[in-house]
This record gives sequence, structure tokens and C-alpha cells, in this order.
Amino acid sequence: MCAGRIKTAHRGTGDIVAFSESAVRNNAAVVEYCRTSMSALSGSTAGILGLTGFLGFGFYVFAVFGLWCLILLKAGVRWEKYFTNRRSLLTNGFLGGLVTYILFWTFLYGMVHVY
Repeated sequence: MCAGRIKTAHRGTGDIVAFSESAVRNNAAVVEYCRTSMSALSGSTAGILGLTGFLGFGFYVFAVFGLWCLILLKAGVRWEKYFTNRRSLLTNGFLGGLVTYILFWTFLYGMVHVY
């Protein structure tokens, strides 16, 4: 399989847009790295702050939405140049990040608040 393969997609306007498969894969890997790092950092923050129950899960949703906004802000107005879909930036890796978040959340909560 060729790493620099070009894929095409049709936009709503009828235009054909070409995507570099390796560039799309690289961008997805960078976003996944950011999401994992954000999950660990926000889970640690929630544990240290002593958040419990739905407030802790709400903090994760807030952190995911904040990361999504920051990525779109960094990409700028021409986000289509870097990503194929805005919704996939928000939803891909949500559950995997949640597992990392819960791991750090409970670990730091137990270290700080349980004696």
C-alpha cells in the first residue's frame, strides 16, 4: 500500500476535494495524542479538586469540548484543509479518552482525599 495515496471526496457544493491519506492519518494521530494528554491532565485535575459523581463526568465533557474548540481555533477558518469532518474531531476517541480520564481521576482522588 502506498503511504502517499490520494483520496477524493465530494463536498455539498459538488466540488471534488483530494486528500492525502498520509497527511490525514498524521493529523488523526496528533489529535489522538492531544486527547490522551488532555484526558490524563484533566483526570488528574478532577481528582485533585475532589470532583465526584456527575460533576466529575461533566468536567470530562467540558475538557473534551474545550480541546475540540482549541483544535478548531488552531486550524483556523480553513479547517477543511486539515480534517475531513469536524464532528469526527469531537467524537473519535471519546470513550478511550474517558477510560484514561477515569484512571487518573480515581488515582489522584485516592492519593489526595482518602486517608
